[in-house]
Amino acid sequence: MRNFRLLLLASLLAPTILWGQSIKDIRYVDASQLTLVGKALPTPHLYHRIDTVAFKGFSKSENQQARCSAGLAVVFRTNSPQIDLLPSYKWQYRKDNVTGIAAAGFDLYIRQNNEWIYANSLAPAKRNEAFTLMYGMEPKEKECLLYLPMYSELESLKIGIQPGSSIETIPNPFGQKVVFFGSSFTQGIGASRPGMSYPLQIERNTNLHVCNLGFSGNAKLQSYFAEVIAATEADAFVFDVFSNPDAMQIKERLQAFVDIIVAKHPKTPLIFVQTIQRGNEAFNTLIRARESDKLEIVETLMKEIIRKYPNIYLIGNPLPSPENRDTCTDGTHPSDLGYYFWAKNLEKKIIEILNKNKCL
Repeated sequence: MRNFRLLLLASLLAPTILWGQSIKDIRYVDASQLTLVGKALPTPHLYHRIDTVAFKGFSKSENQQARCSAGLAVVFRTNSPQIDLLPSYKWQYRKDNVTGIAAAGFDLYIRQNNEWIYANSLAPAKRNEAFTLMYGMEPKEKECLLYLPMYSELESLKIGIQPGSSIETIPNPFGQKVVFFGSSFTQGIGASRPGMSYPLQIERNTNLHVCNLGFSGNAKLQSYFAEVIAATEADAFVFDVFSNPDAMQIKERLQAFVDIIVAKHPKTPLIFVQTIQRGNEAFNTLIRARESDKLEIVETLMKEIIRKYPNIYLIGNPLPSPENRDTCTDGTHPSDLGYYFWAKNLEKKIIEILNKNKCL
């Protein structure tokens, strides 16, 4: 019996040896010493997206979302066969339409033949404790792209490597800067992991430096959001601003929103994108009527705005039928597959506009 227990204990311990270095032996480096990409504007706190002290007017919910790390990523080079993480969270979002990995997890890509290849994604089983994100890799240099949680506020992050291995910062690997502002669609709600939001898929597909200012449920053409965008330097701005507001809000706010931004960016392309068809529209006549009213008012107003400003564009539904069928997670938000189609359809038009404006 004693021999059986020893054998059982050995079998339980064996995976720890096979899976990688013991966490206590890992050497940690503060991620703040490495390169952070995806920032639209500098902020006092590294992992916040907007400085909510410098910019006023946000609601409690918007302040909280501004402190999320959605779209931010750390890039670095290491030859470690194993990568561990030690994150510290201030809070995280917990709702049924957001996976634990999307809300609080990390998404690792490694560059191979000039392409970002998916490596692994994981959230710590216990928040604020170290965990192994990736192990069993060859001990050769790798350029890593680590996307941060989509819907959590990070207090700090440390990246761990095996003893004797190296880790060093690398320059921002992406090119022209494009800022995306919009709704929960832009933030990535419904995606399974942080790197699968449509803006970040576009980033990897095109090598554009994407900054994600998605605000779930809150992107309603408010003037204070326009002030943030006006203060941001970019090669182009992409707007998913017709998903959250109703038709009346669009009618009342759109022109002022545009005027604020154009005053600071008279020659920068401003690319507005129509909202997508909801997954639950097929049999819900009320939702279908509401969304139809919005599409109609947007088409009318944008015609006049485009006549007035030559740097403004309107792109139609980036997730049309039949690509929107069976790609919905909760009646509203697309799945990874839906965001895949969204990215593929939208990125072509963004590249065309950047080329037209000689931004590329």
